[in-house]
Amino acid sequence: MDEKAKIYLEKTLEIRFSEVDMMNVVWHGAYPLYLEDAREAFGAKFGLSYHKYIAENIFVPVVELDMKYRRPLSYGMTPTIRISYRPTEAAKIIFDYSIFDPETGDEYMSARSVQVFMDRDRNLMWESPEFYSLWKKKMGLE
Repeated sequence: MDEKAKIYLEKTLEIRFSEVDMMNVVWHGAYPLYLEDAREAFGAKFGLSYHKYIAENIFVPVVELDMKYRRPLSYGMTPTIRISYRPTEAAKIIFDYSIFDPETGDEYMSARSVQVFMDRDRNLMWESPEFYSLWKKKMGLE
């Protein structure tokens, strides 16, 4: 992993009863919510929060979501989710994710998300907004 890829955050997930099906396996639709929780925590830690996007009059919709399920999660488990920022020169935000057992390192799922920038009229922005370019400079990514 190169130096620019080392911006990441890890947090513990608590698998709730409402997230599992009758086989006691986490329903596949719960995983995007875990990824969203990780993005929110990343933004709060590194200054790239949804509050910042709103203040800048920018939308950042997820346009790609690729998930690979490897092992089932069950009620009561407390795996770790790791979100890593993937640098790109394009006007988008890319994150990689891994949900894993912190004791054994066994991976339950991996994922990647891509978000783009849109103005308040929902026009796709082909250039990164100024605040995002400044953030990347501050983080040593440019």
